[in-house]
Amino acid sequence: MKTCFINSPLGITKIVGDENGITEISVTSEGKISEIIPQELQEATSQLGDYFDGKRQDFNFKLNPKGTEFQQKVWQELLTIPFGKTISYLDLSKKLGDVKAIRAVASANGKNPLWIVVPCHRVIGTDGSLTGYAGGLWRKKWLLEHENPSLQQSLF
Repeated sequence: MKTCFINSPLGITKIVGDENGITEISVTSEGKISEIIPQELQEATSQLGDYFDGKRQDFNFKLNPKGTEFQQKVWQELLTIPFGKTISYLDLSKKLGDVKAIRAVASANGKNPLWIVVPCHRVIGTDGSLTGYAGGLWRKKWLLEHENPSLQQSLF
C-alpha cells in the first residue's frame, strides 16, 4: 500500500491505495505533506484538488474500500446521492430496504473509509440537522456549503 498526505481546506488529507484502487481517504491533523505522490495515488490526488477548487463534482478513480458486505452496500448507496443534495438517515435506510436498520446504516455511514468521495457528509438528520460526522460537524457544514453554496442575496 502506498500513502500520501496532501493539503486541503479542511486539514491534511491522507490517501492510501495501490494498483487495485484507493482504500482510504481521511482527514487528519497529523502527517507531513508529501513531496512526491506515488503514481497509484496521483489520479485521486488530482481529482480531490479539483473538487476543492470547485472544478469537479464527481470522482472516477478506482475505489477499493474494505468493509463488511452490509457496509459495502451502504457505501454503494451513498454514491448515488447527487452532488449538492442531501438525504436523511431514515430515507437512506428506506432505500436500502429496511427502515428498522437506521442505526446500522448510520454506523456503516460513520465507518466510511473514503472521505468525500463516498459522500457520507450528504446524510443528515430527518429534521435537516447536521448530525454525526466523524470528521467533525464543522467539516460536514463546510462540505455541504461547498457543494451547494447559498445564492448571494442583494439588497438593491
